[in-house]
Amino acid sequence: MNLKKNYCGCVTILGATNVGKSTIFNKLIEKKISITSKKKHTTEKKIIGVKTDKNYQIIYIDNPGIKNSLNNSTNKIKLKVNLILFVVDNLFWNKENDFFLKLILKKYKNVPIILIINKIDKLPNKNILLKKIFIIKNKTNFKEIIPISAKKENNILVLKKIIKNLIPQSEHIFNKKYITNNNKIFICTEIIREKLFRNLGEEIPYFIKVIIDSFKKNKNNIYEIQAIILIKKYRHKKIILGHKGNKIKICSISSRISIEKILKNKVNLKLWVKNDPQ
Repeated sequence: MNLKKNYCGCVTILGATNVGKSTIFNKLIEKKISITSKKKHTTEKKIIGVKTDKNYQIIYIDNPGIKNSLNNSTNKIKLKVNLILFVVDNLFWNKENDFFLKLILKKYKNVPIILIINKIDKLPNKNILLKKIFIIKNKTNFKEIIPISAKKENNILVLKKIIKNLIPQSEHIFNKKYITNNNKIFICTEIIREKLFRNLGEEIPYFIKVIIDSFKKNKNNIYEIQAIILIKKYRHKKIILGHKGNKIKICSISSRISIEKILKNKVNLKLWVKNDPQ
């Protein structure tokens, strides 16, 4: 009797802020779990996503930026890291990357590292990429160096195949239906934050808070969600509301549409803007 071998491993995605870690995370999971925007510090805490495909289970961790990525807490779930995806921007290798790589090598001894050079779609000349890879090769013994464009999905399938080949034989940790450690309320909160960042851009600071004040289904099986946007300065309230409330209306509609896709259910969403008492 031939028993099918199971494979299971934990892959942590590390890199400086705004290099595209969350976009890569979502592409690998094949679901929208982690929010994305051009604003730095969009991801505030570690997020776990699990991709189970037949006898393979890969647990991905999306990390915040350089200052918070290497702490030990992963929402109280203890996971041994089997593979590291170190993400850098296509444009340059800087001192910050050198510093971060040293921290990774110190903390994760003997753990294989795949270097991902993201956003290659922005390179005007592909020959620059070849020179970059030649220089970076000498930094450490990377398992692989893969140039990708997460946004345009260039080489994402190649990356998935390489990750799969590096996952150890082991029993699965999570149920095959398990997708993320985050509950519905957290995901809704993150979606609203994302829409605020995307629709308001540089006009608002990254540290605005969103709190779900009410989350329940009504008698018609529709989610009634009320969320509070906490701001530190009164001028931010005017920016978020916009002229005659046009901006918060746009944010509310785009948030509702995305939340309905995630929850697979009709949603009534109300957003309120208040001063943060802290």
